[in-house]
Amino acid sequence: MMNGKTLFISGGTRGIGKAIVYAFAQKGCDVAFTYASSADTAKEIIADIESKFKVKCRAYRLDIMEPLTYKDVFKEFDEDFSTLDFFISNAIISGRSVVGGFAPFMRLKPKGLTNIYTATVAAFVVGAQEATKRIEATGNGGSIISMSSTGNLVYTPNYSGHGTNKAAVETMVKYAAAELGEKNIRVNAVSGGPIDTDALKAFPNYEEVKGEVVKRSPLSRMGEPTDLTGACLFLCGDESSWMTGQTIVVDGGTSFQ
Repeated sequence: MMNGKTLFISGGTRGIGKAIVYAFAQKGCDVAFTYASSADTAKEIIADIESKFKVKCRAYRLDIMEPLTYKDVFKEFDEDFSTLDFFISNAIISGRSVVGGFAPFMRLKPKGLTNIYTATVAAFVVGAQEATKRIEATGNGGSIISMSSTGNLVYTPNYSGHGTNKAAVETMVKYAAAELGEKNIRVNAVSGGPIDTDALKAFPNYEEVKGEVVKRSPLSRMGEPTDLTGACLFLCGDESSWMTGQTIVVDGGTSFQ
C-alpha cells in the first residue's frame, strides 16, 4: 500500500494517465494530476477518486507546450500538498500542434518536430526538476517516471517525430538517473506498445495500426491503459529500489515480431 504517499502525474484525465491516477489512488496514494482544457472532467475524476478511495485528489491546468508553466503549477500543488514522493511525466500533444511532426519523412517540418520535443523532452525535464526539489525535501527519496512508447523500436508509419523524441526522453531519463541517484531519487521510463486510447484513435490510420498490433502480438490483442499501471506501481515501490536509468517495455510482445 502507498498510504501517506503522494503522486503528481501530468495528463490525468483520460487514457493511460487516468488509469494511473486510479491505480495509485486504489493503493491509498494521494494524487495530483494536470489537465489541458477540461476542468469539468478533472472535477468529476476528483470527486470519484475521493469518494471511492478516501484519498486526497487535486487537479491543475497545464499547457504542456509551455513547460516553464510547471513552476506555477507546482506552486499550486504546494498549497494543497506538503510532500511529494512520485512524479510521472505522461501528458502528450496531438492535433494541430503536431502537424509537420506526424507525417512521412519527406513531409516532416521543423516546427512540428520542435513541438513534439517541447512536449515530450523539455516538459519532462522541467517537470522532473520541479518534482525533484520537492521529493528531495522529504529526505526519503522517491521515484520519477517518463512514459514512453515503442515507436523508437518498431517502425510505425508517420510516427518518426514521436519515435525519435521517445528515444530522446529515454536517454534523458538515463542522465537524470545518473545525477539524481545521490538524492535517493530513481528515474526510469515505461515504454508502451500501441495502447487503445483516444489519442491513438485520433490517428488517421488507427484501424490499420490496431490491426497490425493484434497481428504482431502473441497475445492477439491491443494494449489497454491499465496494462501500463503495474509497471508504474512497481517502479514506485520498494521492490524496484535498485532499479534506475532503465526502460521497461510493456508491448504485448509486439517489438519482437
